[in-house]
Amino acid sequence: MSEPIVELRRAVKEYVLGALRVTALRGIDLRIGAGEYAVVMGASGSGKSTLLNLLGCLDHLSSGDYLLGGQSVANLSDAELSEIRSRRIGFIFQSYNLIPQLNVLENIEVPLFYQGVHEAEARDRAQALAARMGLSDRLRHKPMELSGGQQQRVAIARSLVCDPILMLADEPTGNLDSKTGHEILELIDELHAEGKTIVMVTHDDDIAHRAQRVVRFLDGQIVSNERNGAARP
Repeated sequence: MSEPIVELRRAVKEYVLGALRVTALRGIDLRIGAGEYAVVMGASGSGKSTLLNLLGCLDHLSSGDYLLGGQSVANLSDAELSEIRSRRIGFIFQSYNLIPQLNVLENIEVPLFYQGVHEAEARDRAQALAARMGLSDRLRHKPMELSGGQQQRVAIARSLVCDPILMLADEPTGNLDSKTGHEILELIDELHAEGKTIVMVTHDDDIAHRAQRVVRFLDGQIVSNERNGAARP
């Protein structure tokens, strides 16, 4: 395996709900190499969503360690995690999570605004990514004026605008018809072919076959972590 972008070491995540303590992750170890495409699968409540939140620096480990690109982030403050998220991680959500008041270009530019990137540079980068996603004729449109596939393309462009070292996708085709979903998966395949490190949560075995590796969760533990022989080279 190449040098890991993601490395979890004996990672534990617990939630306290009143007098009840729930263990969502039970001391897992996981390494995902640079440029790897991994799919995470498991039943509802198995721990896969908790994993994605932790990898995305949206939550803290209860114990153990998480190294992102070789940097331990397990004990960083919320402000420090926010900085990591904005610069090093790209998110693609099932529900797109676009800002309805902003147009296509403005939605793509949002992460750059928080980094203080000059307006002209931000506009150039956003326009280039919009063009790549086939959205050059939709730049001034608001999300409600776009199809689901177009909204997801905006979300993918936004996830790329800061050139992240890790891309996280949570059921990215869940709200799309099969044809549009296939087009989005083809885009993700292209990003992987260009060297992006991708971790995707899905329940769809057909989607899982596109990845290099499939990690299966059950009751907060990894029960299989295997290279996918059916994956594209």
